Amino acid sequence: MEPVSAQKNSTCQEIDLPFTHKFLPSVYIVVFLIGVFANFWGLKSVCTNWKALGNINIFILNLGIADLLYVFTLPFLVVYYAADSKWLFGQVFCKITRFCFNLNLYGSIGFLTCISIYRYLGIVHPMKVMGKINSTVSAVITVLVWTLVFIQILPDMFFDKSAPNSSDSCYDTTSNQWIKDYLSYSLGWTFTGFVIPLLIILGCYGHIAFVLATKANINVLLKQRCLKLVLMLTVLFAICFIPYHVLRNLNLKTRILKMEGTCHASFDDIYIAHQVSRGLVCMNSAINPLIYLVGNDNFLLRLHSFSQRARTSLVHITGRVIYRRAQEAHSTDSPREERSSGLERFQLCA
Repeated sequence: MEPVSAQKNSTCQEIDLPFTHKFLPSVYIVVFLIGVFANFWGLKSVCTNWKALGNINIFILNLGIADLLYVFTLPFLVVYYAADSKWLFGQVFCKITRFCFNLNLYGSIGFLTCISIYRYLGIVHPMKVMGKINSTVSAVITVLVWTLVFIQILPDMFFDKSAPNSSDSCYDTTSNQWIKDYLSYSLGWTFTGFVIPLLIILGCYGHIAFVLATKANINVLLKQRCLKLVLMLTVLFAICFIPYHVLRNLNLKTRILKMEGTCHASFDDIYIAHQVSRGLVCMNSAINPLIYLVGNDNFLLRLHSFSQRARTSLVHITGRVIYRRAQEAHSTDSPREERSSGLERFQLCA
């Protein structure tokens, strides 16, 4: 065990690769199974309720496409990590697989930001945007989002994804040879692709929450939908996105320090935490389809109607059971007069 204080010019302990080889394949299998079903079902819901979803439908559609594009690469990553980090599918496909992950991640953040802005404008400034936001505007914004995402993630394709003179690896970042350049790129990428959208979303939903709390004339269903959307996005960013971006850059920094001969006991903990964050961030592909639901008024109304019928049926069944038990108890333990009065009281209470 390394001492707590940092050491110079010493051999650093090996990273815990067995943990990665057990943890990531398990997570990827679960995300693949849930993600394929949820996104196909979600896209079907989008197509069925295209008009009901309004101007955000094109964002939700692209969100689902980005999710499916990524989840279909997960079986290859399962094979890779289950085979002790032996990549069997060639370096070109390795880069395509990593590209799909980044495309999904930053495409998701971009379209979630667009949905947040549309919600903000529709609730806080409904009169100003009435008639100005239509399908054409949404399509133009969609192209702009994809363009910005491509510009941000394209440099990643030019970094080596395996060790020099080897094609067995498929790194999610790059080899040690380019690690310093990659850290600089990753920090800038984090700021433009994550921090700026996060600040926009926080600003939008902070103002929305204030408006919903102070105005009493807003539709109750709209309030519920917006609050659910705020909660879901908070969970997405808190669990999936924030830890990944923080730990990715921390892990890159520890790799640079190790190359420079600096070792610290916490480096392995950072590595483990980074692997956990990689598992969590890919879960956004399985969580994103919930966005389809909170954007669909018809679904919420059907869900409310179903829950009402379920509660009514439960009360009816419970009442019949209580009635039957009461009747049996009174028939054995009470006179006829007491049974009559007891039944009347039960009927009044029911």
